[in-house]
Amino acid sequence: MNIIVHPYRGSYRLFFFDGRRVAAVGVVDLAKTARGYRPKNYRVRRAGRRQFRNTPTKDLVAQFRQATVSLTARDEEFEAFLADLQIPVTRIRICRSCLLEDRITPLAAETAVRYGRETICVECARRELRREVGYMGGMGAHSASHIEKLLLLYRDLDRVLALIQPESPDMSRTLFDRLEAHPVQETAHINELPLPLEFRDAAGVETLMPVQQLAVEAGLLQGRDLLAVAATASGKTFIGEMAGIKNCMERRGRMLFLVPLVALANQKYERFSDRYGTFLPVSLHTGVSRLNLPETRTRARRDINASVIVATYEGIDHLIRCGRSVRDIGTVVIDEVQMLEDPERGHRLDGLIARLKYLAPQAQFLYLSATIGMPGLLAEKLNARLVRYEERPVPLERHLIFTERKQKIPLIKRLTTEEFRTRSAKGYRGQSIVFTNARARCHVIADALGRNAMPYHAGLSSQERREVEGKFARGEIGTVVTTAALAAGVDFPASQVIFDSLAMGIEWLSVGEFRQMMGRAGRPDFHDLGTVVVLAEPGGTYARNMRHTEEEMAIMLLRGEMEEVAPVYGDEESSEEYVANAVVCGGNEKQLDLMTATMVGEMEVIFPLLRERKLVRRKGATIEISPMARVMAEHFIGIDRLTRIQHLVREMDDPVQIVAELDVAPTEEEG
Repeated sequence: MNIIVHPYRGSYRLFFFDGRRVAAVGVVDLAKTARGYRPKNYRVRRAGRRQFRNTPTKDLVAQFRQATVSLTARDEEFEAFLADLQIPVTRIRICRSCLLEDRITPLAAETAVRYGRETICVECARRELRREVGYMGGMGAHSASHIEKLLLLYRDLDRVLALIQPESPDMSRTLFDRLEAHPVQETAHINELPLPLEFRDAAGVETLMPVQQLAVEAGLLQGRDLLAVAATASGKTFIGEMAGIKNCMERRGRMLFLVPLVALANQKYERFSDRYGTFLPVSLHTGVSRLNLPETRTRARRDINASVIVATYEGIDHLIRCGRSVRDIGTVVIDEVQMLEDPERGHRLDGLIARLKYLAPQAQFLYLSATIGMPGLLAEKLNARLVRYEERPVPLERHLIFTERKQKIPLIKRLTTEEFRTRSAKGYRGQSIVFTNARARCHVIADALGRNAMPYHAGLSSQERREVEGKFARGEIGTVVTTAALAAGVDFPASQVIFDSLAMGIEWLSVGEFRQMMGRAGRPDFHDLGTVVVLAEPGGTYARNMRHTEEEMAIMLLRGEMEEVAPVYGDEESSEEYVANAVVCGGNEKQLDLMTATMVGEMEVIFPLLRERKLVRRKGATIEISPMARVMAEHFIGIDRLTRIQHLVREMDDPVQIVAELDVAPTEEEG
């Protein structure tokens, strides 16, 4: 029999342990006498019961002599008492939480977990963790497994609880991981490159950044098509500028710089106009926007024949679909090419690239992205050489905090306030981007943060958005609260990115979208460190049919691997791109097949369905398209939407009602 002695509130608890279970529990007090410390008031109860019975102290002495005695903590009085009786004593580490339930769990280095000033066993730590999680409404399997793994990794329950008790979290304990910055490496001076002198003087660049150096070495200035994949703020835009301006000034054709968002187009237009507008005409083409009113529309040159054209995907595609040729193009830059995997717009970008290759076969095509899964495969499909630079220009710390929804805004306020109080070694204040899932939520958060924060989303006028951009750039506000939908185009030099939500509307973010947003934290010219904070609500969802909960998605996104970039094609997407391609090539069936073969995605065989609906017909080597098919091409309509429109026309007489039921315009993002 083993007797485990545990000092407890001036007395000593005795646990009679047979190696498997506790048979009885005793309590004894010691009194100091002339002969030393002696026991008094010895009481014993059977394990599992509450009732103690008084027992003669001589029985205790006899039990000590027959057992192996161990102390859970150093105690001079009890050790002196045993020494007087010539009873040897050893020390033992056990879980003190288990003692409260009459259990003995010895602790070794691999089973001990710190909890405040105590040391407890893994199982008790798990139970305490589950209890705290239960108070928050529970967690999904992925996140519960994750925090239990953290418990085994850290052996510190307080550190793990900091993830789910975020009233005042210790950020050193919420760290998920750290992505280190790249070492400084030598790159070429811009004067060493075969670039026009006027461009070199206007560019504002002295030495290349690493990804720019790799692009030059891969044949950028010799006209090679490239797919450049590198982190945000690593200098990808300048890759397009070097090739595009060089080709333009050396009379190899004009530059077409394409972006997914109106706000991003405005920013690029202003950048190119400021740098090169004195010697090259720069124009902006963003199509027709429902919110781009004359009084708030960006003041810009709109000449489609300018030397440098900055345009949105849909803006330039609409011209092409209407049969207008974009002539004499020497360079096509597709910024944010990961939009190929966007469910709504991916097939349109895919088709646009194919149509531009048909219209400008001699042009140099440059594809830029910060986040692409399996980039080598995409480069092969685009017939481009891959330039990949995986290092970050500044280190990035990623933090994960589990918190209830009502705690998110107070926590965001604390994090953004603290960030704005700090300054980098370069002298810039810390500034934050807060990503959330809805426009209304942008205003709720911004209002709660006060004057130091402003909302930014596609529902604002271009004038309002420019005001936010200007104030953030000048350091007049510390925080911009924006929607996930604008992640690709928001060019704010933020040191911190906070995820209030991991959804875009009612759909979870993809790994690529998450990385795109995450990459906005930390700019080499401004900051020493980028910080990402993910606030995940245990059990939280944004729609009933969501398969995972928010805290599960947090783990999956932080650990996730991106999949291949591949546009999704069904009958709707295939029919829309087929008629658009047919318009561009004049119905030449051979050219139509060649154009389709250059696309990244695989279209459905759609001709039989279109012919059945009398939208197209074959006449010799030509595919003739009907007037209705031309309408489909010009207005970005596929066969399914056309069917719905025709049904509504039969059911309704009021054109306004019909329009109210539809959204037939291209989905050019106004942000």
